[in-house]
Amino acid sequence: MTEKKPGAYDDIIHLPHHQSTKHPHMSAMDRAAQFSPFAALSGHGDAISETERLTDDAAELSEDVLEDLNRQLGRIRISLHEQPEITVAYFVPDEKKQGGRYEAKTGRVKKIDDYERRMVFTDGLSIELDRVVAIEMGGE
Repeated sequence: MTEKKPGAYDDIIHLPHHQSTKHPHMSAMDRAAQFSPFAALSGHGDAISETERLTDDAAELSEDVLEDLNRQLGRIRISLHEQPEITVAYFVPDEKKQGGRYEAKTGRVKKIDDYERRMVFTDGLSIELDRVVAIEMGGE
């Protein structure tokens, strides 16, 4: 059998663990929290997420598409007294960066404001006519 060599800490290895009389004992959870990572640059992660978020560019509409949109708007104007149901696709610019996204809305048109260049729905939504890319009237 091999003989155990004396270690550098043999004189203290079996002593009881020190307990402070001034500070209460810290739980293992609190001790671990001291070493958890923290955000040294607050908001940096949000800025990176915002940069990664993709946006679309607004499409340039052809003359044919613009003529079709004007024809559809004319049909809607004629039947405004009936508050026709339509589905409209339109571009919504992003509030934070260049570009935006396309959305679709189905609803009843309350009025078309030519002065403000807006289409107003019965639920209060207002869409700029210059952002509309497609219109479908109910029953088409």
